[in-house]
Amino acid sequence: MQEKKLITPYYIYDVSVVAVMIFFDQFTKYLCRKKLETGSYVSIIKDVLQLYHFENTGASWGILKGQSILFSVLAAVVSVGLCIFISKIPAVKRFLPLHIASSLVIAGAVGNLIDRIIKGSVTDFIYFVIIRFPIFNVADICIVCASIFMVIMMLFVYKDEELTFLNFSSEKEKDA
Repeated sequence: MQEKKLITPYYIYDVSVVAVMIFFDQFTKYLCRKKLETGSYVSIIKDVLQLYHFENTGASWGILKGQSILFSVLAAVVSVGLCIFISKIPAVKRFLPLHIASSLVIAGAVGNLIDRIIKGSVTDFIYFVIIRFPIFNVADICIVCASIFMVIMMLFVYKDEELTFLNFSSEKEKDA
């Protein structure tokens, strides 16, 4: 028997994580735009780390430049899909890390979506010179780190029987 879902502290955590991280992402991008002209940089650790103001109309490494509409639609679809996913995650302590990781991915997607809608590009500013890694931002950190964490948890932490909530078939199909 499946219990009815109510607003739980876990959903409050989800909304809080999304709100705080979107604010942090947007605030750091605002500071970058305010303090650095596009294309300029400040060295934080010489030959290792720079704050480099870059307006990105594509994805990592500048691939698919000018595809803001495509990435906006993708971010919206991913965010809606993860909201549905979160609604299916059991509201128990064992799944709190999965709630938080999912919320971080949503926050990152929405943070970059806000930029694409308002400016037509995403403000990137963190650049590791030493490894010539693509310039990124807080939203990108949320997406990448939380996605990796989610995959690790799904593969190595949770048992298959704990993940039955991922079965999207209807109750009628289950009874048949």
